[in-house]
Order: sequence, then structure tokens, then C-alpha cells
Amino acid sequence: MSRLSVVDEMFLHRHRGSGLPSVMQGLWRTDDTVHAPLLISLHDALSQGPLGRRVVRPRIPGARPRFVASTHSYPLRYPAEKVADDAILEWADAQTEVDLDPEHGPGWSLVAAHLAGGGTLVSLVCSHVLTDARGLIDAVAEALAGHAEPPDESHTSDVRDALHVVRTVARGLRGVRRSGPREKPPVPLSVRLRPRTALIDVPSDEWDAAAGIGEGTANSLMLAIATGIARRAGIPFPLKISIPVDDRGSGTTSNGVSMTGITVDADDTVATIRAKATHAYRQPREGAPHGIPAEIVQLVPDRVAARLARGAGERDMLCSNIGRVPAVLDAFGPHRTAGVAMRAMHPGLGTRDATTSTRLSTYLCSRDDRYTLALVALDEDRFPDTRTLRAFIDAELSERGLHATYW
Repeated sequence: MSRLSVVDEMFLHRHRGSGLPSVMQGLWRTDDTVHAPLLISLHDALSQGPLGRRVVRPRIPGARPRFVASTHSYPLRYPAEKVADDAILEWADAQTEVDLDPEHGPGWSLVAAHLAGGGTLVSLVCSHVLTDARGLIDAVAEALAGHAEPPDESHTSDVRDALHVVRTVARGLRGVRRSGPREKPPVPLSVRLRPRTALIDVPSDEWDAAAGIGEGTANSLMLAIATGIARRAGIPFPLKISIPVDDRGSGTTSNGVSMTGITVDADDTVATIRAKATHAYRQPREGAPHGIPAEIVQLVPDRVAARLARGAGERDMLCSNIGRVPAVLDAFGPHRTAGVAMRAMHPGLGTRDATTSTRLSTYLCSRDDRYTLALVALDEDRFPDTRTLRAFIDAELSERGLHATYW
């Protein structure tokens, strides 16, 4: 089905200037040099696959926008200049400052760099309207495996879709009258600077051992580490954390997550955080912005929808466990993969007014030998620079007996 989901449309409103703009970035490192023909082949496969699409508006009011196939993309960039080993993160951050347009294109960008210490670093950035982290990983995995298929453009008529949305909203409004009070969202922050970021690798045996000591899991350890960093930064408790839950169906390319959340107290441990997260996963997912039917943002005019969707699902922190990276990404053609990272980034800050309630975001993915944690800090008072963020990370990991390697 090619119609945009509620989450897709929320990211579309943010792209148009309401709230915090978001793009997804996937990063891959190899120990040796990837030659241009392989990257050109990947670029061509991506343009023909599920990322090769754009948004078109419906002709009938109330119908949802939909995706159509589009091969319009930025050309591959692979300059001869080498990136210094201590400038990898700076280079990766810079690649997210790209002008992506999910409606008119291009919606994604593939760039690679030669590393001064040897090897290649590849960045794939796409509009968050097109997909989320898992969808981005799947698109690359399919392209590398030679299984990329064009986007599904099947859809009902605009008239039928508008009637479907109206009926859905009507049912939802009846449910709101019977529901209790909703959680009050945190006060949003004004964001004026680029995010402070970090990318770290931690050996799998260390991460799993630290989780087991506290009767936790790899996921609850991520939540506990993020909580510890927030504590060291002076973010007040209780701390509200948003947790994306992957509920995509088979073949879904769009944003396939719903949102749940927990509230963490200053004395919570890995075990108590695990219990809270387990309970949250069993609860109904949050599908509605601020307690109203989620689909109403697809029915009302864009300006009203943007106002309703502003801040939906946001809390003090976001902690996303992206999961295990598919085995097909363990190699890039004949080249062994030395690192994979995934994260959401926020381009254009400093040139536009943006607000968010999210002070810190963390994104975890894993391979056989390591966990990779990406951190994106937006609270300019608590995390004024990258050095401060790293100091908090180092202190928290050291206390847990973890050794990090920074990208």
C-alpha cells in the first residue's frame, strides 16, 4: 500500500518546517578501499529499490498523500581527498546537512570517503519521510543482495481513501470521549545549534556481561546507560523516555514503528528499567498525538495538522534499539565490514527555528562482535559541546566496566 502512514505524515510536516527536521543516516566502514564501480552499482540498485520514491498530494480533500516511484537522486560522490581518522565523526555529521525533498526529490544521498588510516567510509542519508532505520538497513541489504524491488504503488482511489480516513477518525473521537487523561508532554526546548554527537563501539562480550550482572538485557542496558548520561548532565528526574517499537508488516518500507514510553527514577537499576520496559511493551501503542485520533492529522488542513502533530511522541529522551544488522551487511562486496551505525540526525539547525522535547537520543545496533551506540544530544545547556558529551559517556561506561572505541 503506497499511502503515507500517520508517522510518515508527521515527519513530512517536520520537513516542511514544523518542529524538528529529521533524516536517517546509515554509516558503513571497511578496512580496505572500496572501488567506485561497486558503489555505483549500489547507488543504481538503491534508486531502483524501495527508497526510489517521492510523495504526491491527493486530489480529493481528506485522502492521504501517497508514494510514487522516482529515480531522481543525487549522484554518487566519492572524492579523492582522504578523511583523517580523527575527523570521521565530523565528516559523518556533515553528510546529514544535505537538501533532501521527499516530495520533489532527491529524497536520499549516497556519499563515500577514503580514510587516511586505510579503508572506506560510506554514508547513506534519506528523508525520514521515506523510511526509518530498519527500513534503511533493509533497503541496503536488498540492494547488496541483488533483490531490490521497486516501490509498491498500489492504492485505492482518493475518494475511497478519504471516506476510510473519515470513518477512522469518527470511531477514534468516540473512543477519546471514553478515555482517561493523557500524559502531559514535556516542555519543548528551542534548538539553535547542530547536535553534539558520538559513535562508539563496545565489545559484545562486555556489553552482554554488564547487562547480565544487573539482571538486564542488551536493550535495558542501553536505557540504563542513557539514563546515567542524563543524570551526569543534570537533567532532572523523573525522566521520561520514548521507546520506538518495530511493528512493521512484511515488505513495509515506510516508518514501521509505534511508540511506547517509560518513566525512570534516579534510583532505577538495569533490572527495574527492564521491568518497566517490559510492562510498556505490553501496553497499547501510542498512535495518537496528544490523545486525539492519530488519523486526524491526515484529515485536517496541513497547517492545523502540523500544529496537532508538533511534539507528538516526544519525551526527555528517545532510546531506539534498532537490533541486529543483517548478515549480508557483514561484507560490502569483497570488502569486510568493519563497522555499521544507524541514527536519526537533524539538518538545518541554526538556519531555522526548531523545537523539541527530546534532550538526548540513543540508537543501538549490533553485530557478532560489537554493539554500536550512536548518541545525538540536542540540549544545548546540558551538552554544550562534544567534549562534554564524551566526558559523560566515558564516566558512565567506565562505572559499568565497558570500554568504548570512538569512531
